[in-house]
Amino acid sequence: MKNDIESAYITEGIHEECGVFGIYDFDGNDVASSIYYGLFALQHRGQESCGIAVSDTKGSGGKVKSIKGMGLVNEVFTPDSFEKLSGNIGVGHVRYSTAGGSTPENTQPLVLNYVKGTLALAHNGNLVNALELKDELAYTGAIFQTTIDSEVIAYLIARERLKAVSLEEAIRKTMEKLRGAYSLVIMSAKKLIGARDPFGFKPLCIGKKDNCYVLASESCALDGVDAEFIRDVEPGEVVMIDEEGIHSDTSLVQSKKAKCIFEYIYFARPDSHVDNVSVYNSRIMAGRLLAQIHPVEADLVVGVPDSGNAAAMGYSFESGIQYATAFVKNSYVGRTFIKPKQAMRESSVRIKLNVLTDVVKGKRVIMIDDSIVRGTTSERIVRMLKNAGATEVHVRISSPPFLYPCYFGTDVPSGDQLIAYNNTVEQIREIIGADSLGYLSVDRLSELIKGDEGYCDACFSGNYPIEPPKQDIRGEFER
Repeated sequence: MKNDIESAYITEGIHEECGVFGIYDFDGNDVASSIYYGLFALQHRGQESCGIAVSDTKGSGGKVKSIKGMGLVNEVFTPDSFEKLSGNIGVGHVRYSTAGGSTPENTQPLVLNYVKGTLALAHNGNLVNALELKDELAYTGAIFQTTIDSEVIAYLIARERLKAVSLEEAIRKTMEKLRGAYSLVIMSAKKLIGARDPFGFKPLCIGKKDNCYVLASESCALDGVDAEFIRDVEPGEVVMIDEEGIHSDTSLVQSKKAKCIFEYIYFARPDSHVDNVSVYNSRIMAGRLLAQIHPVEADLVVGVPDSGNAAAMGYSFESGIQYATAFVKNSYVGRTFIKPKQAMRESSVRIKLNVLTDVVKGKRVIMIDDSIVRGTTSERIVRMLKNAGATEVHVRISSPPFLYPCYFGTDVPSGDQLIAYNNTVEQIREIIGADSLGYLSVDRLSELIKGDEGYCDACFSGNYPIEPPKQDIRGEFER
């Protein structure tokens, strides 16, 4: 069950599972502060919990020190934290739960002590065969401390390591058993390893700063620590960083890819590049495509912050209709805003987002947003615009309608909770009170990423690259 302490505005939105970060400083300098800033740059990927685990490759004999907790990065860590986190190699994690509850024991990185030493693991994604793998491990004596599928991965790696000649071989053997989405950053006593599932559902990239190597979910986290982007980790690749440098195992790389298209529409920060594609340019293109597919006469184009802004600019560029800022977003309303009772829903949206009346009054407005999930927030925002004096509100959505759940680490809910599942576009238009409504077409999604066909759009099309589980494990992994 999701935490009831969260922003009222974002409760309807789609959430990512998490972000990962790792760093190895060959000069022996402490890395905890760099991990902190890297996680801060990835905060948009998860606001429920976070953690940092570090070790010293030289003098501590592989002892891992970690601090984890519920809350935002700047809530969990204090200046005193970094005195306790001395070490030149480390991993970090920010989390939003899609499988396993929002509880302290599910915070990451997971730290696992076993006969070969200690592992610290941070995971972004969701396995579709997690329950069967957990049952297999439980019947051979494994005792689980969490309700997340990431612990299954950690156990499998530890068991494979008993037979393997190296940690990277154990990880590769584990990957052969996993089905689903995972980008991993793993630390042992003297190694930092990154791994990405063969479909490449979740992003992972490599950077370098001075004599440090960095692994991160997004390139914006590299910028946050002033590291130079080197390249993306290839889907199916295992990257090993040790005292001899950086090495790669591509034996599991395959031709079929299924990168999450919603990274470009919503999840990733606009200043990131994911698999050599600018997220900002993808959103500009989405707006341009909307203007081509769903033109309408209007006076202004406005975006719903934040992910709707770039798409709104793209619509303006293509249509020639003026772009304007119509919303003021309260940046201080975050995870700790108490969700209000039903009678206060309208006020709660205004606390998070308010309309600039002077901008929209007497105007025909095109409102661009990234998605409509249940429709309740869209209806409130349309009503806010009209109450502020907009004469018409034409809604354009920079993604296709959500019709199917996601099993790969995105909390797209089941069909009965999706407004598009049981309603036509015209019916949705009536429900949200818009004068017109248009979605991006599924068959135009490839244009967001330069025609690359290797992406997953299952939440829109139902075409799952991996057979989905027979039961919905999301949120039920604690079975």
